[in-house]
Amino acid sequence: MQAIRVHELNGIGALRLEQADCPTPAEGEIRVAVYAAGCNFADTLQIQGLYQTKPPLPFIPGLEAAGEVIEVGPDVSTCKVGDRVMGWVPWGGYATEVIMSAWAAIAVPEAMTWEEAASFSICYGTAYGALSQKRVRLQAGETLLVHGAAGGVGLAAVDIGKAMGARVVACAGSPDKLAVCTQYGADHVINYRQGSIRDAVKAAVGGVDVVLDPVGGDVFDQSLRCTNRDGRLVVIGFAAGTIQHIPANYLLLKNISVAGYGFSIYSRADHAHYARVFADLTKMYQAGKLSPKIHQIFALADTGAALTSLLDRRAIGKVVVRTRD
Repeated sequence: MQAIRVHELNGIGALRLEQADCPTPAEGEIRVAVYAAGCNFADTLQIQGLYQTKPPLPFIPGLEAAGEVIEVGPDVSTCKVGDRVMGWVPWGGYATEVIMSAWAAIAVPEAMTWEEAASFSICYGTAYGALSQKRVRLQAGETLLVHGAAGGVGLAAVDIGKAMGARVVACAGSPDKLAVCTQYGADHVINYRQGSIRDAVKAAVGGVDVVLDPVGGDVFDQSLRCTNRDGRLVVIGFAAGTIQHIPANYLLLKNISVAGYGFSIYSRADHAHYARVFADLTKMYQAGKLSPKIHQIFALADTGAALTSLLDRRAIGKVVVRTRD
């Protein structure tokens, strides 16, 4: 098979297109002919050795894939050869074949393209898992503030927030990104480069009930100051590079809850949660309530350029690598 491999933890410059062997699936695993793989910020960390999952060198990066089942391992009853599936993998997505845990394989809806499927697992899984978890439980009629709203997870959260009946405030850094957020249903948009997020939120809606924060740092601090009484903040990442210290007095004064959500960590520990998330998301997609946005599609050989577009913050929505025709 063809694959992008990493022999040293030196970032994008170390990516190499090579021939590799795909192992035989073990118990509880399937082998998938990959048609498309999604690009995520976590991939850029993993190829530097900075991500929580550190595969042995050399390895094939790529945390999500979509394709057709071509072999099933022992004791697998949930998938069969020929099934169209998408799902999370610990690594290995940037290749023409990948081994996937059977529990992680989600049936691809008939109307969904391979590129959409490769955009769905991590971004939509993260956004909906975070917003629907028992500590957050976004409700219809509540106001949701989404940071990094033009990114893969952020735009998915805007899409999902509207599908869940919330009023959505989208925060991004340029007029073109905010325009896309509006197209996806955002009720209010905020350019974080043009002043205080806190002041802009208060002027637009007074305060918010739920905050989805993949950024951290000062963005989190400002969010605390514009959250309503009994509000919930859910942390899903630290794209700003700064891990915030939480001033507990704000939590006390307004009875605010702060929750974390790591999609892959939670899902590996609770397969029922993973299945519930995608059962709900599949229903929303089939009802026409969700529409993954593909920013750009790259060939497998151009995976480095695909990941660079994420690091340069040029992407609006999802960047996808097409691994075969």
